[in-house]
Amino acid sequence: MRLKDRVALVTGMAMGIGEATAELFAAEGAAIVGLDINEKQGAEIQKRIRAQGGQCLFQVTDVGSEEAVKKAVRAGLDEFGRFDILVNVVGIASEGAVHEMETAEWERILRVNLTSMFLTSKYVLPGMLTQGRGSIVHITSVQGLMGFAGYPHYAASKGGIISLTRQMAREYAAKGVRVNCIAPGTVETPLNLQVLARSPDPEKLRTAWLKMHPIGRIGKPIDIAYGALYLASDESSWVTGHCLVIDGGLSASGPI
Repeated sequence: MRLKDRVALVTGMAMGIGEATAELFAAEGAAIVGLDINEKQGAEIQKRIRAQGGQCLFQVTDVGSEEAVKKAVRAGLDEFGRFDILVNVVGIASEGAVHEMETAEWERILRVNLTSMFLTSKYVLPGMLTQGRGSIVHITSVQGLMGFAGYPHYAASKGGIISLTRQMAREYAAKGVRVNCIAPGTVETPLNLQVLARSPDPEKLRTAWLKMHPIGRIGKPIDIAYGALYLASDESSWVTGHCLVIDGGLSASGPI
């Protein structure tokens, strides 16, 4: 088992990439503390992991709230005693151009997508620094590397994650904590299914997504979870400050 006797905090655990990551990490021996605002689905995943012999504590958490994050981290420490791994998966999106967007919507996306990663890191890092080891993996997006029309707030949040990753990597490398991020392409998640549902022509949009990815398919949550497993494990012990692109060739295919 690649994560035997490790404790991992996973945000956005209730669905998509977070769900796949929590289940994969548990199968690889990690105890999971899962955070999500979706109480019903989070509780179901906790039940499923435990039924398979794993350890999991789910906490209903608004990750954009400092008090909520602080409380959830404390509950995880009370249950398992430490954190060895943090995987920040949570992310939300909406559509709009800069000149049409409400400031409140800009701030909402930045708070959930970017500020949450600062908050979880803030409260997990002290323990990692005391023990002299830890691995943090932030999930960003290829939209942090290139521009897609209609998503200025989402792109800004994802670009911010990449910069935060690099800064944290430099800050904490000598103290035993590695910090990396993953930039997925289009993945078959509930978030992207919602984007399709809001589209005036979902089939046209899905076809466009497929054409964007030279490998010929949209990604699956497990594709990203395996990347997170590598970055969380000792196999990547000399990797920090890296943005691992897992996008079916999207970013290698030139202008969209």
